[in-house]
Amino acid sequence: MLFCNILQLLDHRLWEPPSSQGLHECVKPTSKYNKATPVWDRYMTVRSNGGLNQMRTGIADMVAVARIMNATLVIPQLDKSSFWQDSSTFSNVFDELHFIESLQEDVRVVKELPKEVESLPRARKHFTLWSGVSYYEEMTQLWKEYQVIHVAKSDSRLANNDLPIDIQRLRCRALYHALRFSPSIEILGKTLVERLRSRAEKYIALHLRYEKDMLSFTGCTYGLTDVESEELRIMREKTSHWKMKNINSTEQRINGLCPLTPKEVGIFLQALGYPPSTLIYIAAGEIYGGDTHLSELTSRFPNIVFKEMLASQEELKKISSHASQTAALDYIISIESDIFIPSHSGNMARTVEGHRRFLGHRKTITPDRKGLVELFDKLEAGRLQVSSLPRHVKQLHRNRVGAPRRRGGAPSGIRGRARLRLEESFYQNPFPECICNSQSAVR
Repeated sequence: MLFCNILQLLDHRLWEPPSSQGLHECVKPTSKYNKATPVWDRYMTVRSNGGLNQMRTGIADMVAVARIMNATLVIPQLDKSSFWQDSSTFSNVFDELHFIESLQEDVRVVKELPKEVESLPRARKHFTLWSGVSYYEEMTQLWKEYQVIHVAKSDSRLANNDLPIDIQRLRCRALYHALRFSPSIEILGKTLVERLRSRAEKYIALHLRYEKDMLSFTGCTYGLTDVESEELRIMREKTSHWKMKNINSTEQRINGLCPLTPKEVGIFLQALGYPPSTLIYIAAGEIYGGDTHLSELTSRFPNIVFKEMLASQEELKKISSHASQTAALDYIISIESDIFIPSHSGNMARTVEGHRRFLGHRKTITPDRKGLVELFDKLEAGRLQVSSLPRHVKQLHRNRVGAPRRRGGAPSGIRGRARLRLEESFYQNPFPECICNSQSAVR
């Protein structure tokens, strides 16, 4: 009986979320916030760039920018020219009517430009990255000459910090409340979560960024064959907008800049104490090398599923060729998981982590890739005993489970605009502006 109780206690600790410390979502406007007044002669059109989550956070930024510049926001155009070549429109991915109605007290949103202004000259702008309110107030000078401003890129156009609290909360309302997925995606996503729950009481959502584009972009070839490494090098060389061509893979890995390999993820999960029977949902695209590399994870954790194993071909037929729509399913399943673990810190990893913090600090284990690589290499070289690995891994991650903390700034010693790029993303951790307790809420 005592042994069973100990096992139950250990199992509970594996899945137990961190304490939210009484914090909760906090997005209502302050008493100083004025209801939006309709703007009939100033329009902002937006071309969202990047993958699903880069577009989502960019759109939330543009809602705030439209508010600052007193503009009517036209429903953004989604990226159709990125790596995935996805032809999805806004209404294919998001609930367009809900988006418009949810923001009606913040900013006027319309489906398209009125006919009478379609042919007018437009100010085409690449707004400066990580800009503050004063920058966009200066940009309102454009209204003297133009009725339409076209924003060529939407990603990271607002600073992470030092913005008015009402602008920060508007970004949260836009991302977490207004930018809801389309009804068909929401329904299918929740259905797949229910099917996962029917297989096991709890599950891990693993964002396994071991995909061809990610490995090529980062130049990470550890564990790959010479043929695979060369294929990735050629792909990087041919992708014009990837600036870095010659990358030292060994240095990348040592510095913790590479996605964990399927084998490394398996060892990591074992060291944390998760049993082989653990249900793991892979939130990712096609794994590079297929079963050859994936088997290094499934040999340790055979209870692994993909969306294609949960949904029927009929259910996936309409969205299978649309990366942003299939990524939306992964997002929903990741948000609802008991534990979320990203193997690399990309846009989805950061956005899911932030959303889970917003929803009550659901457990998110963020691997210390640099520290893990050091441990794995010691293990392989015989300088670390297998039996001592769990202790080291658990110690390394005791404060990396998604517990409440304030958003981090740039590393010390960084000056000028360079520091803005190195600050922790607002959407990775919207605390303290959008997460508070009753006592600290701004009225």
